[in-house]
Amino acid sequence: MAGRLAGKVAIVVGAGSTPGESLGNGRAVSILFAREGASVLLVDRDEASAEETRARIAGEGGEARTCRADVTRAGDCRALAERCIEAYGRIDVLHNNVGIGEVGGPVELSEADWDRVVDTNLKSMFLTCKHVLPLMERQGSGAIVNVSSLAAVRFAPYAMVAYSASKAGVNALTRAVAMQYAARGIRANAIMPGLIETPMAMEGISARLGIPKQQLKRMRDEAVPMRHMGEAWDVAWAALYLASDEAKYVTGVVLPVDGGLTLKG
Repeated sequence: MAGRLAGKVAIVVGAGSTPGESLGNGRAVSILFAREGASVLLVDRDEASAEETRARIAGEGGEARTCRADVTRAGDCRALAERCIEAYGRIDVLHNNVGIGEVGGPVELSEADWDRVVDTNLKSMFLTCKHVLPLMERQGSGAIVNVSSLAAVRFAPYAMVAYSASKAGVNALTRAVAMQYAARGIRANAIMPGLIETPMAMEGISARLGIPKQQLKRMRDEAVPMRHMGEAWDVAWAALYLASDEAKYVTGVVLPVDGGLTLKG
């Protein structure tokens, strides 16, 4: 089934990767999209990291270009949409992958941290959709895939109120876009990853909670019914399905990729 995105153009927002032993979701999605035939615009605030992703894709014979953008800013989101049209002439897939977290409930979390998390996780997806949707509508087709989190529907072992609220907002935003644009040839779906072994998750949570990474890994593995965390490729394969024409009759779905974690009481 190679070439599942052949001839398509995809924007991947958050296409870089936090340094670490494993691969980040955005980089895995970018590589897989390119392997399946898409031309990919790699968007990241850290252009050097996006360039590393581009080099990996180029090394495999794929087509990709980079674009530096802070997607919490409307001007940058308008510019990345224009950059994609300038480079490739169309936008078939918008994959929104950026996300950050901060530990704390309403009392402990600062207002500044609340704003930063919500702006990064939710406002950014509103803004990319705002500037990409008119171009997809002009084409009469398009697929949006937003990365949410299991934290949108389940409480973590520690309070992360801004993260949970913002990811619940991603689910609602996705369904609202899906309904509004269903008759215009545009689909919108979300992925809810569970415990995924990415550099951002392992490094960030280990540092915030003061837990050694190996101990954190054991705890997270044991929490999953399958007895191990997922990897970035698991998220990437789900994104590929939702972005491809195999999902042409699928819209408004929030898909857990969690090793069965949502089944636990």
